[in-house]
Amino acid sequence: MKNLKKRLQQGETLHGCWLNLGSPLTAEIVGLAGFDWVLIDLEHGAGGEKEALSQLQALEHTPVGVVVRVESAEGQRIHRVLDMGAEGIMCPKISTPAEARKVVSGLHYPPHGNRGVAKMVRATQFAQRFQSYYESSRDTILGVVQIETAEVLHHLDEVAAIEGVDVLFIGPADLTMELGIFGQFDHPLFLEALEKTVNAAQKAGKATGILFFNPEDYQKYHEMGIRLLACGADATFVAEGARMMAQRLNSFRSVKS
Repeated sequence: MKNLKKRLQQGETLHGCWLNLGSPLTAEIVGLAGFDWVLIDLEHGAGGEKEALSQLQALEHTPVGVVVRVESAEGQRIHRVLDMGAEGIMCPKISTPAEARKVVSGLHYPPHGNRGVAKMVRATQFAQRFQSYYESSRDTILGVVQIETAEVLHHLDEVAAIEGVDVLFIGPADLTMELGIFGQFDHPLFLEALEKTVNAAQKAGKATGILFFNPEDYQKYHEMGIRLLACGADATFVAEGARMMAQRLNSFRSVKS
């Protein structure tokens, strides 16, 4: 474990990005690039659980902590990636306290949740350290719920107060779509939602996170009190690098002609 939960509780700002290509090679490259954390995306990414396992193995020797975004709050989806060794779980489109409690229940073993017990899994070094993993998991597994719906804005205080919800993570694209202002990240409605989310998290002693698309927005979000910050993705890095190289080569060709 790379202590993401502890570092957030201590007030650190952590920088991360998305992994959505399903590739262990790009995951390893990104993991060595200098981020604090990465997110393996099983909701919209190209890979599934098999690819998530390969990426977790590739990231093991890198400095980053690994969060996996599952498709839903169904326990089986959460249990499987935790057994693979994920340090945290992000669950999309949480709208009610009941849904948030369902996520938390999937994160932890009884009596604190309903996570199934399996010793011969990667997270426990295949039974070699089950007891220590079991005893420390409540303090190390990061629970992240995504604030992406209009409904959840009416329940922020309740969701933030749930033990095991460690981060309220704003999904700007989905949230602005729900609010009828898609992509308008300076719109008063979106900024109000951000402020309400940060305030609810701070009152409960929890962290707030966001994915943003323009690095120039970093200071704005950081000054709001958002500490789990993500910008970019492996697919974005590859696409932008490829376009830049093609444009550069084409510029030489146009000069020569």
